Amino acid sequence: MFFRDPITSAQNQRIKNFVHLQKARERREQNVFIVEGDKEYNRAIEFGYEFASVFACFDLISEAYFEALSSGINANAEVFPVSKEVFEKIAYREGSGGVIALARPKSHALSDLKLPEKPLLLVLEAVEKPGNLGALLRTADAAGIDAVVVCDPQTDIYNPNVVRSSIGCLFSVPLAVCNSQEAISWMKQKGISIYCTYLKAAVPYTEVDFTRASAIVMGTEADGITDLWVDSADRNIIIPMQGSADSMNVSTAAAVVVFEACRQRGFK
Repeated sequence: MFFRDPITSAQNQRIKNFVHLQKARERREQNVFIVEGDKEYNRAIEFGYEFASVFACFDLISEAYFEALSSGINANAEVFPVSKEVFEKIAYREGSGGVIALARPKSHALSDLKLPEKPLLLVLEAVEKPGNLGALLRTADAAGIDAVVVCDPQTDIYNPNVVRSSIGCLFSVPLAVCNSQEAISWMKQKGISIYCTYLKAAVPYTEVDFTRASAIVMGTEADGITDLWVDSADRNIIIPMQGSADSMNVSTAAAVVVFEACRQRGFK
């Protein structure tokens, strides 16, 4: 990395550009996304993300700590020291740790995934809310899921709220993005059993053998999974409810099923 001249004006064009990068179309066109926070920044470096530019406020972070965090960053990354006023202009939340960066997205094709012999996958169909996607990635990271497959997403996986709510687990969890039919064909070809959470299913999730190559499929909170997945499943499963509600938050439901799968596999 190399340092550029400090930025002290919020009217600087690089600073103004942060407003545009709230839109997915602008992120795609510029081929960058926002990484806000020292933990998220450090995790992105750890998992091999390339940075275009970094904005560091040395009123909020010491230069020594910043340089320690930046160990392993790509050599051509530009670092712009910014004033506290400018940093507050581009920060979207409190407690960012004095670092905001623009990173390059990675490829997320199914063919990029490197899986063990009997993988455990979490499949998300048509996820809409960035906060839910971030929470699901945190669950996947905590459980040591082999990969998350996002099908027909209704939100950009590099939305700043996904980065934020996942606390950087977006970077650590192997991730593929594709359409549902592509994912189903790929899993059938690889002999991965498909288990769809479905309110009309009769099989409790605890009665399924997750020790084989398995994919746990979650739908949206509003509509659940589509008929394409229901019809393609090896088994459709349900979380029995004891109260008056017939469903729970998708990230909570995923955690329940995923950790049962991990328990069966000897998760400790």
